[in-house]
Amino acid sequence: MAFTQEEYARFRVRLADCLAALEKLVVQPGFGQVPSTLGAELELSLVGPDGRPALVNTAVREGLGDDVLALEVARFNLEANLEPVPLPGRPFTELAAQASRALTRITAWSLPRHGARAVPIGTLPTLTPADLTARALTDLPRYHALERAWARRRPAPFPLCVGEGEQGLLWAESVAVQGAACSWQVHLTVAPDLFCPTYNAAQLATGPALAAAGNSPFPLGRRGWQEARIAVYEQGFGEHGGSCRGTSRPRVGFGRAWLRGGPLAAFEEAVRGYDVLLPAAPSAQDDDVSPNGCPSLEELRLHVSTVWPWNRPVYDPLGHLRIEFRALPSGPTPLDMAANTAFLVGLTLSLAAEGRDVAGELPFSHARENFYRAARDGLRASLWWPSPGSAPRRHEAGALVEELLPRAREGLVTAGVDAAEADTLLDLLCRRTASGRTGAWWQQRTLEVLSRREKRAWQAGRETTGLTATTPKRDVIPPAPEGATARRAAGRSGDGAARVAGTGRPDPLLEELTVRYARLAEGARPVHTWNLPTLPGRSQR
Repeated sequence: MAFTQEEYARFRVRLADCLAALEKLVVQPGFGQVPSTLGAELELSLVGPDGRPALVNTAVREGLGDDVLALEVARFNLEANLEPVPLPGRPFTELAAQASRALTRITAWSLPRHGARAVPIGTLPTLTPADLTARALTDLPRYHALERAWARRRPAPFPLCVGEGEQGLLWAESVAVQGAACSWQVHLTVAPDLFCPTYNAAQLATGPALAAAGNSPFPLGRRGWQEARIAVYEQGFGEHGGSCRGTSRPRVGFGRAWLRGGPLAAFEEAVRGYDVLLPAAPSAQDDDVSPNGCPSLEELRLHVSTVWPWNRPVYDPLGHLRIEFRALPSGPTPLDMAANTAFLVGLTLSLAAEGRDVAGELPFSHARENFYRAARDGLRASLWWPSPGSAPRRHEAGALVEELLPRAREGLVTAGVDAAEADTLLDLLCRRTASGRTGAWWQQRTLEVLSRREKRAWQAGRETTGLTATTPKRDVIPPAPEGATARRAAGRSGDGAARVAGTGRPDPLLEELTVRYARLAEGARPVHTWNLPTLPGRSQR
């Protein structure tokens, strides 16, 4: 799929036509006035018995013959597109059940045939740069076209900063690096007249929700942020090195300002702020309409799908607009993802209640700072929050989440969500927050325990054989120091002592960690209840 300059020019003209059509459409009486729904897309990794990525996504999808499943960018990724459900009632339980069925079905088919499990995790700890070359790219025209488009915009290889200093600097050559960033993407229908305040509320709510949801602490085998998927994704689709080297208009990011002027402004930003990547000819004609009379606007939808803000506007030709929440990570379990969604959606609805616009209560720079601090530091992040009658104040993220839980409940119940459903899921999030036991915390502490176990075994073996040699050098992420200092360090970017592996294979401890994670995720118990491995002679909880 190669494009000519004429095709680019023609596509830009059609994009402008789409914007003009949307401008008229969003003010038409009745447009977008549909019952509120929630939908979700679950990105997952296929993992072999050693915890390593299994490059079998095409075989699994073809074998299952399930239209719900889509091939993602890397050959070890799949995406399950869940059926939208009404927001009133028990939507989060239903989405969790759909996600559970998809994961179970994939594993049941792929495990006996390929030894591969479906694992919901933000960033697979066993990935190495060697797993994310062009050879790992899923063989679809869209992904090959993206590869060529990016090759024209940045040098190859390009830098990925996943930790501090030179040891945290890696080099990538392909958009297949996006396989290291799996998300749980949630779609909420929003009426046009409420789109602007709801979108801004979503931007503000994303910070504390992300802080409580961290599940990606080991990007490509290094110690990274609590939700290092954020940095990997931004740089993987960033131009000229993305956030590692800086760019004035990153194609992936949190945004530059609060949304002003209604829903059209969000689409104008995507069209006028970013050049065309894929000027594919539409399959529909100019006058193609959906059964309810709305135009397809296919060029607009294709172009917006190549711009990746963490909260994205979506036009659906079925006759409505949606906000796509893209910041939450995949995993650890469907129940955890349901709780994350309930908090994020409930808080968004509460913040936008009665048309309230948070844009007047907090500088946008504070909301953006919240987002990256939450990704970096998790529940220990220091986040800004509006303070009625006074200047915004900083709060520790864990305390802020607990303080905001009643507001999230109010937003859900007002929207018609069953009160018992809201209470159950928000209580789960409260327990996770109070204990600090996020998916990222469990992964970090598990690696610490496994490292100590290995060290004890080595020392015992040396004493038994009478050896006096020093500990052999290994490409291991060292355990974080103990105590409060460790908890702070584990949530921050990088670990200067981490050594860069030269073999292209992950450390065996990361393989064991991933296998343990996969088995616990299948057990479906929420992550804050997961036990840690045990050391000989003592219990680890």
